[in-house]
Amino acid sequence: MQLFYNPHISETTENFTFDKDESRHIIKVLRKNVGDILQITNGKGWLFSAEITTDAIKKCEAKIIAKTVQKPLNYQLHLAVAPTKMNDRFEWFLEKATEIGITTITPIICDHSERQVIKLDRFEKIVQSAMKQSLNCYLPTLNEAIPFSDFIKQSFEGQTFIAHCEELDRKSLKQVIKPEMAITILIGPEGDFSVKEIETAIKNKFIPVTLGETRLRTETASIVACHSVAFVNE
Repeated sequence: MQLFYNPHISETTENFTFDKDESRHIIKVLRKNVGDILQITNGKGWLFSAEITTDAIKKCEAKIIAKTVQKPLNYQLHLAVAPTKMNDRFEWFLEKATEIGITTITPIICDHSERQVIKLDRFEKIVQSAMKQSLNCYLPTLNEAIPFSDFIKQSFEGQTFIAHCEELDRKSLKQVIKPEMAITILIGPEGDFSVKEIETAIKNKFIPVTLGETRLRTETASIVACHSVAFVNE
């Protein structure tokens, strides 16, 4: 099954029109015609079956003929991750985390961050593509980048953790995760969190955790954390 994404469709929509780029892709590239059925999600859990009513290259129109709601994750996972120096590594993380299962992603700018600016539009497209590829009907929320000092001041529900490499008292993430809960995990940059940031997180009730015996890259650590939460909730 091929899944399309259209955030403007709701459960009350009956007919709609694809934009020019997607219309061209559907009609010219995929060679779809009037009467063909498409599977579409709005990223909010809904899966729609739509029949093509107009197969113009610049204006593909369709009508909803069936709709269902996909079962959501039984947990809420918020990963706050420092952007990597190389964009392709962060994009890889976004893709794989979306496939595994994640609710919210926030890029955080830390004391040791080498990348201070990110291209959110491109990252959003990566997440959308991964959602469609994995046949997931829930689009993770991708927030604007925010300084660590501002992020840590927010209120968080459920369990909160900070993964770091300092030789301090840390617990194994796999051993402290509780199932079916809201979870927030902080993952630092290539140079790790600063001691000051770790102390600030602990003061704000973030539990220090380790992700394993070896030192992991930022994107690898993020995926290990994501998979650990998903595994506990299977």
